Amino acid sequence: MITDVEGIRVGHWTHPGGLTGCTVLLPPEGTVASCEWRGGAPGDREWVLLQPEQRVDRIHGLVLSGGSAFGLATADGVMRWCEDNGIGWDVAGVVKVPIVPAAILFDLRLGGSTGRPDAESGRAACEAATDGKFEVGSVGAGAGCTAGKLHGIEWAVKSGIGSFSMAEDGVTVSALVAANPVGDVLDEAGRILAGSRAPAGTPPARFSERENTVLGVVATNVVLTKQEAHLLAKAGQDGVAAVVRPAHTRYDGDVVFGLSTRQVKAPVDLVLAMAPKVIAGAIRNAVMAAKGAPGFPGLAD
Repeated sequence: MITDVEGIRVGHWTHPGGLTGCTVLLPPEGTVASCEWRGGAPGDREWVLLQPEQRVDRIHGLVLSGGSAFGLATADGVMRWCEDNGIGWDVAGVVKVPIVPAAILFDLRLGGSTGRPDAESGRAACEAATDGKFEVGSVGAGAGCTAGKLHGIEWAVKSGIGSFSMAEDGVTVSALVAANPVGDVLDEAGRILAGSRAPAGTPPARFSERENTVLGVVATNVVLTKQEAHLLAKAGQDGVAAVVRPAHTRYDGDVVFGLSTRQVKAPVDLVLAMAPKVIAGAIRNAVMAAKGAPGFPGLAD
């Protein structure tokens, strides 16, 4: 799991109705971060700040949320939790300002229209955070995720949130992904693992904007600069493209955050080679662990 990277904690909040939620990642102090968007329909907070040319290079929390743009409110709760715990960017010795990027996905068709994640949801996810094993599948940001919408939402399957980790010679590279793509998810042999259930010959549907996305985090314990963390995020996007067909469409807001906890020294290229593999593994884990919802069967069932 992504908590294999020492110091990272993950917590979920899932709506009582079970079809929307948010997931919070709390990194250790000093974690460097960047990100990259692909696709034409992103929803984000603090994205510009994380670009490699900007000055701020550390984050104090990170949120993946359902609820579409309404879900960005979860970051407010994470900021308040960080402030209450003395966590943040010291500004002139006057106040600590937590840097909490957030990215959202569209799950309003499944239940988020009546129970959207909000600031209190973000705080609750912080309170639930653990540095050990956490639940995957149809929880947190994965609660309302679906996959295989190429031929219409009525043929989609349930997806969720997943995690995957690799370690080699003291180097750990791990991923956390909420998978809500237009496309199908493929297994390692290139066969459809979870995808559209439409009968053969069904034409592609007319997509609705901002209803799909893959939200990913790839983290490592290797010392990286902000520019190298951006390369890590870009490498993670290769993992999305490897396992989702099609990926990065105009109707997806695919984002990958790259995080470095700066604990060990190792070649950057080793980390970059591992990043696509852990993102791909986390996406497959997300669909394999997903339990079904009304009208959307899940592989975990």
